[in-house]
Amino acid sequence: MAIKPEDVLSELKWMRNRVQEARKYLNFDGLRAQIARIEDETVRPGFWDDPVAAQEQVRRLSLLKSRVEPWAALERDVNDTLELSELAENDPAMEADLLAEANRLSGQLEALETRALMSDPADANPSYLYIHAGAGGTESCDWAQMLLRMYARWCERHDMKVTTIEMIEGEEAGIRSVTLLVEGEYAYGQLKGESGIHRLVRISPFDANKRRHTSFCSIYAWPQVDDTIEVDIKDEDIKIDTFRASGAGGQHVNKTSSAIRITHLPTKIVVQCQNERSQHQNKATALKMLRSRLYQFFLEQRQAEQAEKESQKKDISWGNQIRSYVFQPYQLVKDHRTGEETGNIIAVMDGDIDRFIEAYLRWAAGMPQQGKEGVAASLDLPE
Repeated sequence: MAIKPEDVLSELKWMRNRVQEARKYLNFDGLRAQIARIEDETVRPGFWDDPVAAQEQVRRLSLLKSRVEPWAALERDVNDTLELSELAENDPAMEADLLAEANRLSGQLEALETRALMSDPADANPSYLYIHAGAGGTESCDWAQMLLRMYARWCERHDMKVTTIEMIEGEEAGIRSVTLLVEGEYAYGQLKGESGIHRLVRISPFDANKRRHTSFCSIYAWPQVDDTIEVDIKDEDIKIDTFRASGAGGQHVNKTSSAIRITHLPTKIVVQCQNERSQHQNKATALKMLRSRLYQFFLEQRQAEQAEKESQKKDISWGNQIRSYVFQPYQLVKDHRTGEETGNIIAVMDGDIDRFIEAYLRWAAGMPQQGKEGVAASLDLPE
């Protein structure tokens, strides 16, 4: 919400208090102590003798600084603007500039508060995103295609790079499943709350009688792990299958069994890749995906509350949805975990899902949600 001209001074004071509170609950003193310790280690002789460990320390140093430095810069800007605002109070010539700066700082504060909720070390990692159509045939495949576009547009808005690892097209329309690699700032931290069942209610474009249909898709996000995290994969625990890549891809792709599917027998986790040019490259990418999946699997196994987020292990059907998208008889998108909702479904399908991501992060952290009462308390519509 934009700041009104008459509220600039009070809003700046409020922002100053919020920043000071953030210094406490984010433990800036402790973070700065860690930064100083790692910086001391990087200048010691022999630090680069183990390049892998050294790179991990440098990565950790960069991550710690990224948590502290933006807040320090914001604090300086808020204090400077507040001081200028107090000196220039009732000065019409300064009013527009101060208002613009106050609104900029307010937006920056909201963004930093959202990032502060992503404190897990894996939150800063790239993320795999798996979309799988549920029961419903063509309807669900089309819904999966719509969700793929929604996430692609969200990634564009946030300057994130998206790579398609594998895609299986639907028999008549849409897609049966797709796996994406999303690379960008806090990609996994922002996408992890999207894991679950997404439900669509609309008048079907594939139904000649124009009846309302309900479709489901499963979304699952897991972090990409780097080589510094050891995941033991034994040869006897995996099964590797080769098959021909489906869909368009040229004469070479269609005539050779270059696509790779790897099954981890103990956990029954399956990954596959078909977008690379050679079987060797597909195998390397699939193994990297498997390592990341196993890391997440065992992490969730140790943390029982995380296991509930494994949407692939839930029925992709009625009653398990985390979010509903209603096109008819009214327009509403509602997250059933947080209560966050909006009637602007067109914007949501165009990638405007930040409000749901932020609401999930607040909910997962045990923070209160913004009070909202929607146009529909329940989306359990009759068929």
